[in-house]
Amino acid sequence: MDYKKLYKEKLTTACEAVKHIPSNCRVVTGHATGEPTVIVDAMVENYLQYENVEIVHLVAMGNCGYTRPEMKGHLRHNALFVGAGTREAVHDGRADFTPTFFYQVPRLFKTKLPVDVAIIQVSPPDENGNCSFGVSCDFTKPAADLAKIVIAQVNDQMPMTYGDNFINIKDIDFIVEVSKPLIELPSPVIGDVEKAIGEYCASLIEDGSTLQLGIGAIPDAVLLFLKDKKDLGIHSEMFSDGIVDLYSSGAVNNSKKTLHPGKMIVTFLMGSKKLYDFVNNNPVVELYPVDYVNDPLTIMKNNKMVSINSALQVDLMGQVCAEAIGLKQFSGVGGQVDYIRGVSMAEDGKAIIAMPSTAAKGKLSRIVPFLDHGSCVTTSRNDVEYIVTEYGIANLRGKSLKQRAKELISIAHPDFKDELAKEYKERFKESL
Repeated sequence: MDYKKLYKEKLTTACEAVKHIPSNCRVVTGHATGEPTVIVDAMVENYLQYENVEIVHLVAMGNCGYTRPEMKGHLRHNALFVGAGTREAVHDGRADFTPTFFYQVPRLFKTKLPVDVAIIQVSPPDENGNCSFGVSCDFTKPAADLAKIVIAQVNDQMPMTYGDNFINIKDIDFIVEVSKPLIELPSPVIGDVEKAIGEYCASLIEDGSTLQLGIGAIPDAVLLFLKDKKDLGIHSEMFSDGIVDLYSSGAVNNSKKTLHPGKMIVTFLMGSKKLYDFVNNNPVVELYPVDYVNDPLTIMKNNKMVSINSALQVDLMGQVCAEAIGLKQFSGVGGQVDYIRGVSMAEDGKAIIAMPSTAAKGKLSRIVPFLDHGSCVTTSRNDVEYIVTEYGIANLRGKSLKQRAKELISIAHPDFKDELAKEYKERFKESL
């Protein structure tokens, strides 16, 4: 097959490509920093040509113009994870939220949420006509595999990454060429609180562990205290710039991994150009769809697997809310429960929830007697293991409700301990 000829035949502009999106359909867009912003923006600019088109994705990093009020009747967003650009629309009722575990998103696309159109961003094709999904395999590749129409933004600045992370140009219907830097994630500010939490988390990580780390100041703070560790590995839904330094230092070498030894396994990437340059043509890094990477049955195959995730609130029973503030959906479950359940089945696994002890600049305790009215439980009290704040570590696995409450109060902010102790006395008929 003459791939160069086929490629040229499919070349078009973004404005022309989006004319092929029919009304009354479901469109899935590429994820996070892999978002094909040029094509998505063209779709928004031409919104009047559509009726009842549903836009589905998780984290959005682009303009999110399809959530504007004037899109009513034309484009409507269905969020599987609420981000900064979509939160207001969901709160105001202009967009919807559908709860789901991250690893089950491809299954939804096969069953409850069939994909009509996939808008993706990929690298230029190799000599065999294969394009890499680059920084975003996750649900993006499964969506493209299932879609009736595939519109691809081919970006020469998208890194070529390995794994089960390719699509052939024969399976793409319309190609839009761009040369545009990927969306970059600003470095988080790491303060004293985050450093204290990071040091406590790092104390739980043994040499030879395989890590899942989220994104933000706390995961980055954990990395600061891992430079003296040995033979660490990565099996994570994502990683960012901090892992580049840890790999360069030799702390991460993936040599002790019991699944994919020698490889860093992820399903998407978010960071700066430093990260994108590191993963480009790097055989150490492999991306696979999220229904493999985040499947608890996959995760459990990693011995000494450690997951570190965050939370908004934890109640005295150990119930974790990581995604809502009352009835307001703030984010989503993401991969938190995928990893906590996988880690719980892994040999010598450890599941950590790490968070500052307070919110709202110290006005609110994150350790509470009860979750806020209307809030949801992300990680159940049956699944929870370690809770870490800047005041220490609470190990809840195998502990009674009374023991859990004591452990949690011990790592709460001092300003709120009296209030929590009062609840403890009422609940358990004894003083601390």
